Amino acid sequence: MLDFKSYKFPSNTLEDKTIVITGAGSGIGREIAKCYSGLGAELILLSKSQDKLETLHDELSSDNSKNILIQPIDFALSEEKDYVQVVGALSEEYSKIDGLVNNAGILGEKKSIEQYNYKTWKQVMAVNLDAGFLLTKHLIPLLRESKSSSVIFTSSGVGKVGRPYWGSYSVSKFATEGLMQILSEELQNTSSIRVNCINPGAVRTKMRKSAYPAENPEINPLASEIMKPYIFLMSDFSENINGHSIDAQEN
Repeated sequence: MLDFKSYKFPSNTLEDKTIVITGAGSGIGREIAKCYSGLGAELILLSKSQDKLETLHDELSSDNSKNILIQPIDFALSEEKDYVQVVGALSEEYSKIDGLVNNAGILGEKKSIEQYNYKTWKQVMAVNLDAGFLLTKHLIPLLRESKSSSVIFTSSGVGKVGRPYWGSYSVSKFATEGLMQILSEELQNTSSIRVNCINPGAVRTKMRKSAYPAENPEINPLASEIMKPYIFLMSDFSENINGHSIDAQEN
């Protein structure tokens, strides 16, 4: 068990780090952006919604934060060439990338496999799995240029233990855990890139409400209350942590 909860992170913990965050428009991704910005990071924020990215940019800029770049992209519809184009533009602006948080995700349908719609299945895989694979793949050269870079995948409890009626969401998270394990092994002896997963657990987000409409949301923590593992794995405190899957709310 990693004792990240005991850490007290100084306000400059992520200073001089340039970090890419997907799914930054809302929920956990938006909170990660706010948290990282407050700790001194320069941010590249990706999301489907340009409006949400613009409001977040304005909010963070009003706090005199570091440079913030926003890039709307719909992962459900994107092809590999779109990722190549995004990373190509970043390589013209930045000489290195210090961190990547693959957080974008959609729920899909809560139905049995027998009833599951294939179009929905493909959309969930495109957002939850393919986006992380393609973005990480094409960002590796920029991540290698950092002295200590970190890739974080947002996983799920249903990506560790299969649960009926969670369909492609659960399968995509199992695959995410596997992708993390493969990448961490491939990169540990050839680069300074470390790769880990975080399972946020039950958090008060719109996705959680969609998954559990009858649940009282007040019983779950806010996204702002589970940020410590995201800070820990992105910071230099975790330089030797690689290939781990962390539960954000573990006791």
